[in-house]
Amino acid sequence: MKYAIIEADGKQIWIEPGKYYDFNYIAGQPGDYIKFNKILLLRQNELIYLGKPCIKTVIIKAKILKHLKGKKITVLKTKPKKNSKKKKGYRASLTRLLIEEFLQ
Repeated sequence: MKYAIIEADGKQIWIEPGKYYDFNYIAGQPGDYIKFNKILLLRQNELIYLGKPCIKTVIIKAKILKHLKGKKITVLKTKPKKNSKKKKGYRASLTRLLIEEFLQ
């Protein structure tokens, strides 16, 4: 089993090669490749590598599949006793990435 924990968008994400994940919008065209270099933990078969704070020798290669919008978030604001209500919606821009390989 092969997996890694990376830091991206201020979050720690568990990733595996051959799977796709949605990240906050990343500039680039579908088909472009990007690299992650903030790897916090890497497991290959029975070996586990821990970074302090990051592993410098490993790079993760990912391919941009497409850009999409996330689930709609509705925000309601009310003021008590004022009969004032506001309703707004928001959809985050996301980028779907396919994790291809871990390079050492």
